[in-house]
Amino acid sequence: MSDLIFISKTKNLIDSLKSVCANYGLGNDGNEFKIITQVFLYKFMNDKFTYEAKRNNRVLANTTTPKDFDEALIALSADDYAFLEMAVGADTPKLRPEQRISFLYNNQNQDDFSTLFDDTLNAISNANTEIYSVKSASGAKDLMFDRLSNYISDASQRDEFCRALINKLFEVSFEQMFTEKYDFFATIFEYLIKDYNTDSGGKYAEYYTPHAVARIMAAIMVTDQVSNVTCYDPSAGSGTLLMNIAHAIGEDKCSIYSEDISQKSSNMLRLNLVLNNLSHSIPNIIKTNTISTPYYNDRKFDYIVSNPPFKLDFSDFRDTLETKANNERFFAGIPNVPNTKKESMAIYLLFIQHIMHSLSVKGKAAVVVPTGFITAQSGIEKKIRESMIARNMLRGVVSMPSNIFASTGTNVSILFLEQNSDAEHIVLMDASKLGDIVKEGKNQRTVLKASEENRIVSAFNKKHPEEDFSVVVSANEIQKKNYSFSAGQYFDVKIEYTDITAEQFAEKMNQYQSTLSALFVSSGELESKIKEQLEGLRYV
Repeated sequence: MSDLIFISKTKNLIDSLKSVCANYGLGNDGNEFKIITQVFLYKFMNDKFTYEAKRNNRVLANTTTPKDFDEALIALSADDYAFLEMAVGADTPKLRPEQRISFLYNNQNQDDFSTLFDDTLNAISNANTEIYSVKSASGAKDLMFDRLSNYISDASQRDEFCRALINKLFEVSFEQMFTEKYDFFATIFEYLIKDYNTDSGGKYAEYYTPHAVARIMAAIMVTDQVSNVTCYDPSAGSGTLLMNIAHAIGEDKCSIYSEDISQKSSNMLRLNLVLNNLSHSIPNIIKTNTISTPYYNDRKFDYIVSNPPFKLDFSDFRDTLETKANNERFFAGIPNVPNTKKESMAIYLLFIQHIMHSLSVKGKAAVVVPTGFITAQSGIEKKIRESMIARNMLRGVVSMPSNIFASTGTNVSILFLEQNSDAEHIVLMDASKLGDIVKEGKNQRTVLKASEENRIVSAFNKKHPEEDFSVVVSANEIQKKNYSFSAGQYFDVKIEYTDITAEQFAEKMNQYQSTLSALFVSSGELESKIKEQLEGLRYV
């Protein structure tokens, strides 16, 4: 079965789950997101367990129907079942026979089915808490599943609601999906969260990073084969950047670490990790305020990617950041609280400094910043740029097309940092003229073609200068340009010369002289008229 058929079947399941929510009054409700994502996660975990169990047990592998599988699973001895749980590995959830979708489907007519449904999900949460729970900075763990039936206010409808969900889940099998590649699951995840990945009005906006930007960042950062490395995002959102960097490195060759203040973002990231065979990294997801209470403050990372919030009111904890312990982390300073427009406080400047502080001795980073940062003539912005040059950290900058992000009209650039970078060959690139403009609802967005993505990556990694596109400069040249990171400041100024004869030159000069003489005459006539009008006004 082709990828397109798998994707179509999966999207149909997601749509049908949304229809169930709508039929019970939860369409576009704040709790719909929790129900859809948690039920989908349960389905994925159920079929992932089935797939891995068949791979690791010959008896189970020979079953052809859910009923046969359930009977064979129940027939396993306690020792055989314990061995099976060990064999399926840490990335696979541990499920008992009575916790599977087929068991709930076959028992849906019993009284108080909603309680059985909720108790089953709760038991799965408790059994898998060590690997599947998201932690807060305090160490408290958020379990995978809520008691979903409680979101139905009319208790008499709860059984039917849970039956409707189970019937939809039972109709589709994901087992054949687990041989698919990253791009397949990226498409599924994007479709699953498309109605929910918006700013919820919390502390940090949940920015959506286009896959083109994420792919470019990963392709420029990962140029060699590596293993056993750490990847970190201090403002992870739903994890687009982390998934791309992990895919470029190899999901089995890296561990993911993240921080984000949003509970919704953390739950999205957990689902993303499950879908992309990175469940072993779920314990590293931390729900916290990275700037004020960083969980990983003393840890250094090999790869850091980030699309941080640019502007945000952090005045309520700004003064608590001015401590001796933060002097090294926020070396360039902390933005002051303005008298007006506190929501415009440049919090991204703190994220950049935090990222520089968090790089390992061989670390690399890629950070999305407003393009104004790369040319600011003073303030914290310039101090940060000066430090990047002084520390030999700047590998290069790519200025992206406007409207590359549908959610913001701010022009953005990507900073590429690397410890002990080549100070003689820093790549500055102006990719602002690339891409095609498409309309998405009320917004316009610039979309890059695959060939344009490749052009950016190739010119950057090969350190290849192209006229009006990319330049390769030294740290000394950047210092002389007042630490500007804008490629346009280093492009050669082109003067076009035209060969003409002496007669042609004389003719052009005569034309210019005639034009100037005519203008002087017109100016004199106008001046005389104005004087006449002013004289007339004096005697009125």
